[in-house]
Amino acid sequence: MNTEPASLPLIRQLIGFDTTSRNSNLELIEFIRGYLEDLGVKSELVYDAEGKKANLYATLGPADKPGLVLSGHTDVVPVDGQDWNTDPYQLTENNGQLFGRGSSDMKSFIGVCLHLVPKILQTPLETPIHLAFSYDEEIGCVGVRTLLKELAQRDVKPKACVIGEPTEMSIIRAHKGKLSRRCTVHGLECHSGMTNQGVNAVEAAAETIAYLKKMARRFRDQGPFDPELNPPYTTVHTGIINGGTALNIVPKECSFDFEFRHLPDDDPQVLLKEIQTYTEQELLPEMRDVFPKAGFEWHTLSQFPGLSTEHDAAITELVKSVAGTDKTGKVSFGTEGGLFQQIGIPSIVCGPGSINVAHKPNEYIEPSQITQCEEFVERLVTEVSSNP
Repeated sequence: MNTEPASLPLIRQLIGFDTTSRNSNLELIEFIRGYLEDLGVKSELVYDAEGKKANLYATLGPADKPGLVLSGHTDVVPVDGQDWNTDPYQLTENNGQLFGRGSSDMKSFIGVCLHLVPKILQTPLETPIHLAFSYDEEIGCVGVRTLLKELAQRDVKPKACVIGEPTEMSIIRAHKGKLSRRCTVHGLECHSGMTNQGVNAVEAAAETIAYLKKMARRFRDQGPFDPELNPPYTTVHTGIINGGTALNIVPKECSFDFEFRHLPDDDPQVLLKEIQTYTEQELLPEMRDVFPKAGFEWHTLSQFPGLSTEHDAAITELVKSVAGTDKTGKVSFGTEGGLFQQIGIPSIVCGPGSINVAHKPNEYIEPSQITQCEEFVERLVTEVSSNP
């Protein structure tokens, strides 16, 4: 590399923590809290129910005024079974690229924010800058909810948010929402030579999955469509199915996991109601003619709302001004943006790195992306401080 990004030492330290979602993130959180304390900045931690994970929230500038949140998640996805050429928890430079788990998604953004704290503190801030670093985003934006519950109850809460997910520093003002469910079908087992005496849970699950596929084709062919998204329609996907014990036994139970990735303004409960109505009206009567206790059980795996911020919203105009472009976009992956929006904090997604390499082996980031992010956040703070 010719010129190393100034925030690289901090990014390197952050990637050194294995914060896979199944692990605690407290070691990394304590590192950040100690770093901020050394700069005279107090942090508050909002823990999960077991006290093994925490969100960190810190305010730079006046605490009695609504400010701008810089938001990021501290967890990463697993590397299990992936073929890495380098140690995923050691930032490694190769051919001008920086490899490591979380390099794009999204510890580089957190590192940039932390690196700039000393400069932010030297800026006369009429409008505060808030740092919000959450846990368990990768498993459904779980952790940030406890933090947002706290913020929603306060007399003064932030007025806007920038989420540093990897967008290659493009401005993203909307994304799809997600609802994922596990359906468990309860039937009645019997000898396969006497199928009339049993209720085949696998077949009932298969019919339900086939209906989900029918829904998927309908959305694909008939919409509604949003041409700014790719794909430009709500998608339906079944990813896991388990059921049965032996071929000569009619299976009594089968479960499958499915998801809706819906357009920002779609109501996922309407989609869920459609598939549940199908099972209740078309499948259950025949099943219960044989076994009255047959049925379907639905369990939420994860859910987060879509994000939809207007092109001319104040936060959008601010970020466009800072980035020097009027261009905005939409993406199909999700963030905590919709959750911030639900409590009245409009949000924009803009951060370094590419979603195309996130979650994959040999995840990397271009150093130029980090430098661009450093310049962006610095200009953002200057703009916020001069326009309270």
